[in-house]
Amino acid sequence: MAAVDSFHLLYREISRSCGFYMETLAVVGALYTASKAVILLRDCCVLVRVHFLPRMIPNRKLRQRYGDWAVVYGASEPLAQAYAEELARHGLSIVFVTNRRLAVSDFAANLTQSYGVETILVHVDSGWDEATVKPVEDALRGKDVGFLVNCMDRACSVQLLETSHRSLMEVMGDNVTGVTLLTRSVLPGMLERGRGAVVNISSGACCRAAPGKVTLTAASGYLDHFSRALHLEYGAKGVFVQSLIPFQIAPSNHRPASSTEGWLAPSPQVYAHHAVSTLGVSNRTTGYWPHTLQYGLMKCIPDWIWVFGCRMFIG
Repeated sequence: MAAVDSFHLLYREISRSCGFYMETLAVVGALYTASKAVILLRDCCVLVRVHFLPRMIPNRKLRQRYGDWAVVYGASEPLAQAYAEELARHGLSIVFVTNRRLAVSDFAANLTQSYGVETILVHVDSGWDEATVKPVEDALRGKDVGFLVNCMDRACSVQLLETSHRSLMEVMGDNVTGVTLLTRSVLPGMLERGRGAVVNISSGACCRAAPGKVTLTAASGYLDHFSRALHLEYGAKGVFVQSLIPFQIAPSNHRPASSTEGWLAPSPQVYAHHAVSTLGVSNRTTGYWPHTLQYGLMKCIPDWIWVFGCRMFIG
């Protein structure tokens, strides 16, 4: 009986001495839970503001807001073509800048026939320099260019050590040097008019590094940070700069076999329709709300689990 009494007395004394610490831990836990709840509520509000409200109250006056012409670079990519078609649907004429003229000429003709807009093709070489940009500047002279859409070439997802030096230089030149020089050529006119939009479409690979995607991560990371820096510098001067970082996009000739595939991997046309609605709303977005959910989930995964999962997927 004495042992039992001693245990209760000891427990009571320990509870008294630890009571303050337990209350402190409870307060810390409550604050942590509240902070996470506030962050979740904030993310939900951003999701609704960026992806749902603009589609419920769409802004159809893109020409009046930005300009009559759009320059689309990388138009051989299905995603760039879908974005160009979405702009043509709003009445914008298109200047296609590409080093694959044959892959774009038929598409440009279809846009003119379907939407009654004017289209111009400007062929450029992969070796970007001052002479390469001159035909583009000549084609844009006297035009009210309100859009510049730069779409990253998916060919940059090649393996670093499995690519020749020449091919690697061309890939990085097209996706880094070409985008930079085109922006340098178009931006002065936008600043003079006090309006315009620069949309750089890269990849969700810039959000987190992964093994096996060195060139893709590097090129998309450049476009993402290039866009964010441009927006900070010129956003207050009337030029809206947006970084689009989509995740998986289905090929244009692909028909989803299941609702899951169509939801997480939309067609370029579905993605472009969603992405255009975010213009003027968010300067950095996935452009498609299921991809935003994927991005939020990806940020919650610890680094070691992420790297382990990427390596298991690769090999």
